[in-house]
Amino acid sequence: MSQLFFSDYHSIDYDACLSLFDSNCPDAFHPAERLDFEAFLLDLPGPYLLLHHQKHGLIGCGGYAYHKKNHSADLCWGMIHSTYQRQGFGTALLQERLARIRLNPEIESVSLCTAPDTVAYYHRFNFQIQQTIKDGFAPGADRIDMAMALA
Repeated sequence: MSQLFFSDYHSIDYDACLSLFDSNCPDAFHPAERLDFEAFLLDLPGPYLLLHHQKHGLIGCGGYAYHKKNHSADLCWGMIHSTYQRQGFGTALLQERLARIRLNPEIESVSLCTAPDTVAYYHRFNFQIQQTIKDGFAPGADRIDMAMALA
């Protein structure tokens, strides 16, 4: 994975991130979620990272936000371009975000919301289901809330 590197999101990356989102519709994201993602990019709640491949360019993005009151962090809008999924790039993005979160000694847990088809993936990293919300993302798109304690 030495061909990978991260950079911080800037407004100039807006269209490229929307292209990543679009590559994942409708398989990973419901098209109705695009407006939420657009609003998120315009008003980031915390750091947002871009994952680049030396050969393929921008292949992923994802961020996180801290909640100091409950000593937690949320993973936000993580995605890999559909062409490059199932090659370890999503894991690299997840691990980078978790490593950066762990640098904050006040954070005790990490949460995320995801679709049912990625629950098994996040179980591999010790995330546990907290709740399921039927149609939580959009009609026909259930939302699974997951969390993990940081050791």
